[in-house]
Amino acid sequence: MYAIVEIAGQQFKVAKDQKLFVHRLADKEGAKVSFDQVYLLDDGQKVTVGAPAINGASVEAKVISHLKGDKVIVFKKKRRKGYRVKNGHRQALTELVIEKIQATGAKAKKEAAPAKPKEEPKAAPVAKKVASKKAAPKAKAEQKDFASMTVAQLKEEAKAKGIEGISAMKKADLIAALTK
Repeated sequence: MYAIVEIAGQQFKVAKDQKLFVHRLADKEGAKVSFDQVYLLDDGQKVTVGAPAINGASVEAKVISHLKGDKVIVFKKKRRKGYRVKNGHRQALTELVIEKIQATGAKAKKEAAPAKPKEEPKAAPVAKKVASKKAAPKAKAEQKDFASMTVAQLKEEAKAKGIEGISAMKKADLIAALTK
């Protein structure tokens, strides 16, 4: 029996009693950990594929040790320039032993139930929004009329309303004065 499971953000093919090195886990040495993101199970006769994960399936493992991986050396050089840079890196790893693969019966994570909306407070704001939406198009219609007019036509409208200082105003200033 084997499974494909997500551990520490990576997917691994695991079998019972297999040793595995994964990115460092926060659990202490000797602790038992369970992974419920099982994407595929094969028991030798039947293959089960999740969409995306199989409900109720889990993989249980034991943390053996935390260690540093092999050192990777990165060496850069540009010939005839005297440029050399040497860097190293050691990945922090956790060694696991897979103890059990469960096809069903694993405890599912509890998800918070969505809060039920209150119906009374929603009714009042909806009425306000409808009223404000009806008033807004009238104001926009007036602005569209002013925007399509020429400067001379805007000045005539301003004279009719009794606005002073229109000879020095630009089109945007005239529109602003007329919409007040």
